[in-house]
Parts: sequence; structure tokens; C-alpha cells
Amino acid sequence: MHIEAYLKEHEHKDMLRFLTCGSVDDGKSTLIGRMLYDSKMIFEDQLRAVESESKKYGTTGEKIDMALLVDGLQSEREQGITIDVAYRFFATDNRKFIIADTPGHEQYTRNMVTGASTADVAIILIDARKGILTQTRRHSFIVSLLGIEHVIVAINKMDLVDFSQERFESIKEAYAELANELKIKNCYPIPLSALEGDNVVDKSVNMPWYEGKTLLHLLDTMDISKEQKAESFRFPVQYVNRPNLDFRGFCGTIASGSVKVGDEITILPSGKSTKVKAIINAGDISEANRSAQTQEAYAPMAITLTTEDEIDISRGDMIVHTQNLPRVSNSLKVMLVWMDEAAMVCGKNYDIKRGSSVTNGKFEHINYKIDVNSYKREVVEELHLNDIASCKMLLSRPVAVDDYKNNRLTGSFIVIDRITNNTVGAGMVVSVSRRDEDKVQISPRTYTEEERALNLYIRENFPEWECKVI
Repeated sequence: MHIEAYLKEHEHKDMLRFLTCGSVDDGKSTLIGRMLYDSKMIFEDQLRAVESESKKYGTTGEKIDMALLVDGLQSEREQGITIDVAYRFFATDNRKFIIADTPGHEQYTRNMVTGASTADVAIILIDARKGILTQTRRHSFIVSLLGIEHVIVAINKMDLVDFSQERFESIKEAYAELANELKIKNCYPIPLSALEGDNVVDKSVNMPWYEGKTLLHLLDTMDISKEQKAESFRFPVQYVNRPNLDFRGFCGTIASGSVKVGDEITILPSGKSTKVKAIINAGDISEANRSAQTQEAYAPMAITLTTEDEIDISRGDMIVHTQNLPRVSNSLKVMLVWMDEAAMVCGKNYDIKRGSSVTNGKFEHINYKIDVNSYKREVVEELHLNDIASCKMLLSRPVAVDDYKNNRLTGSFIVIDRITNNTVGAGMVVSVSRRDEDKVQISPRTYTEEERALNLYIRENFPEWECKVI
């Protein structure tokens, strides 16, 4: 009974995803380790293992090296750096958290982008001795590029500058200018010492001049609603379920927004319209099982939809509200992060994967590459590993997309090499272009008088067919 109550309690908690980033040796892994340790989220066997590893690889003398709680790869422990993205889960009384510890080295920029792609909050660490470095600017740019609206500026290693308030204020003002340049909406500066635990979970006695929240308290109480506007309903179809002659449902996970039974919906890119007949959210999909049905569903629920009309809907299509349509085109302006050792070549065919759809596409030209250190734009002919650039992308068929700034799920994509099947890039849709060959008309269906007469005749003489009135 206690287990059931515990699971029920955690089921309804809010989930927050955050990542740590910053320059090399700024203390990202140590910070996460300290947070887990001080909040008592480490099992005894894990603690014993870390104590043993600290004697072998530790860099903190007789103390436990908190970074080893996160740096799990042998090469990471030997070098004392983070190479791959490490994910950790923990929970408080108010929230559940998923942490992504990302590497600080420039050569692992692609790893950092991967960790940031799903984050709600970014913790950017700054060494109090060094201030804002090139890597700080690089990671701040990527955070702003990926649309993360909340940035915690963790000014770490305050113990090494004698907990100086003057030093903290200086770095705080310098980062505020950077955030303004990158249009980062919300910044929360905190002075802390990850090694000693000051202002991580508990208030620091060494910095009485800081009157703000501790890091964990801030994460626990932060409003991440993103100024919740009514999000557009987007439902990428993952699977068409046809178990018998009497049932045809469309399965997937709602990317954003909500849907109700009776809502008028449009299927893209075809432009066909119908209404939602039923929403099945769990269990048996048979019509007889009414307990599995619901009147409304919302993101990120996994559901099955049925429609009033038998129209062509396939895997890769997107179902949306008829009154709130995304743009449909095969010509897109995108920001591309290149993640492969082999260079990106304009005109080469790639597979472009968006949600559940895979489309053939190519990059027609590179508008400019961004120097992530200085934010300057450069003219280039090809992209190399970790390059970020604005490109024009052409697809073999029109697709329904949103701008990334409006919808991160339907405005993002990955690039797959058609020969090796490796993921070689990731991108964000900046805008959708209109081209003459992309005239995909999405307008309400109009019927001729003959069609209406035939529909009326069928309804009067064959009522069992349940024909829709038009």
C-alpha cells in the first residue's frame, strides 16, 4: 500500500528538464554530484563506489569527488572531463527532474546541442576566477538558438575568490549584457561553491550578502510555463491501427495543444478535413470498451484517434485543428548544426526526419555560417563538424511545419546520411518559403449539387451506411 501511495504521489508531479553547460573545469559534474549528494538522492552502494573511485581518480584530496557521480566513462574519469552527455534523474517533494550534464570542450559541441534540445532550463556555470570565457559565449549562443527561455547563471568556485560580493556583481553585470545581446528572456544569477556546497541545496553561511534562492530551491519553484499561450494542436501520425474490419485508428503522441471529440480537424499535407469521432487513450481499442475512451486529450498524451469520415491518413501525416493550420511547403529556411566528420555538401541528397515522417531533401545553399565564438557571419561553401549555419533546405514533397520558435517539436528535424544511415545533422525551421510548385490548397471542401443529391438519396434509402450530411 505504501508503494502504491508513493507511485501515485510521483505520478502527478511536474517534470523539469535542465542541463548544465559552460567552460571546461567550471565544475558542471561536481555541481550535479553535490546536488544529488546534499539532497540525499544517492544510494549507499553508489556512494561506496564513488568513495573508492575518488581514491583512484579523484581531484579533491581526501574528500569525495562529486564529479565521479556523473562522469561514468572510463576516459572521462581518467582525464577529469565530460565527453558524452550524462543523464540523471531525481525528485523532490514538488518536482521530478531530468539532468543532462553536457561537455564543455568545443569538439563536443554536437553533444551539448543534443542535451539542450529537450531542456526547459539551462544552468551555465562560470568560474568566478576566470569570468566569461569563449565557451561561455558559445554555450549561451546555443542555448538561445535552441529556444531555452530560462538560464541560471551559476557563478561557481566562490570559495576561491574569498566569497567576494564585488567579484560576483562584476560577472553578473557582464553576463547581463551578453544575455541582452542574445535576447535570453530570463536570467537568474547565483553565487555558489559546488565543491563545498554553498548555495547549492543549503544556504551559504559564507555569503550572507546573497539574499536570493539556493540553486535547488530555484529549480524547485521556477515557473516554466513559457507564458503559456493556447498552443496549436499538432498530432504526428505514427501508426495506422487496423485490427479488424470495424476499426481504423490513428496512433501517435500529441506534440502540442489539445483535442476534443467533435473537433474539426485537417490532415496535412493532403488538406482533407473531417471531425474527431473518438479518442482512445489506453487499453482495448474495441468500440465496446468505453472505459478506454475520453472526451479530451492533450500533450504529451499517447492516444488513438478515429474520424467520422474514411479519408486517407498515413504514417508521417500531421493532424491539426482546421482553424489553426501550420504552413505547408517544401522550401524551408533553417538553422543547421552539423554533427558529422564528413562535410555537408550542398546539393547532396539526405533523409530529413521530422517526428514520424522521413522525406528526401537537400540543402540548396548556405546563407551564412555563424562563428559561435564571436557571433560573426561567414560565407562558406560547405559545413564541417560542429558548424552552425543558416541554410535553404528543399524537400522532395511539401510538409507541414511550424517555426521552431513557436513549436520546438514540429519545427525541428534531423539529417540522416542515406548511405551510412548515420545522423549527421540537426536543425530548426526559421521560416517557411512559398514557391509556385508548393501550391497545396487547404480550404474547406465544396460539393456539387449532384453530390449533395446523391448523399441525400443514400441517407434516405440506406440509413445503416451512416453517411455524413453535406
